[in-house]
Amino acid sequence: MIDLYQGQSPETLDLLLRRRSTSAKAMGEPGPDAGQLRQILIAASRVPDHGKLFPWRFLVIEGDARAALGEVLAEALAARNATVSESLKRFERGRFLRAPVVIAVISSLKTEKPIPEWEQHLSAGAVCQTLLIAAAAAGFGANWLTEWCAYDDIVMHALGLGEGEKVAGFVYVGTATAPLEERDRPELGDIVSNWTGPQ
Repeated sequence: MIDLYQGQSPETLDLLLRRRSTSAKAMGEPGPDAGQLRQILIAASRVPDHGKLFPWRFLVIEGDARAALGEVLAEALAARNATVSESLKRFERGRFLRAPVVIAVISSLKTEKPIPEWEQHLSAGAVCQTLLIAAAAAGFGANWLTEWCAYDDIVMHALGLGEGEKVAGFVYVGTATAPLEERDRPELGDIVSNWTGPQ
């Protein structure tokens, strides 16, 4: 029997129409437990992936590891600017403490098949977006961020990134501690047109 998912899911469409990012600054406990986190990660790994390469991986940062990575950020900041203030270093030490769980999505290019790099990066981006949707479906707030630390060599080394790897995003997951704010959305008329043939 062929398993083709063809059923309607109004709940999913409703979730997509209502989904909003939760500010990392307005996130707290509880975060997903081990079972919920596993389900969220499994859902995120089902994204389109030309060539079935899995050109991405996850680094889950929780518990004391969040503070340990914050120390790396403070050191990296000081390496960039020897006169950086203690208050800014203190802020960086707390960056990953803003949420109970942070998932680093690592874009990991594969070369065994001739799949364009751009398509592999897009797949990693799809993972980040699907994490947001899966977290929302599980009842949590989430936020996809990069910030300076995603591009810093010291941080990337501490995270164990290898050749051809980049941080596609840090996805913060927790419980919203403040009402979610709506933001402006594009008017479809401004972003949609019909292609009718060569110009």
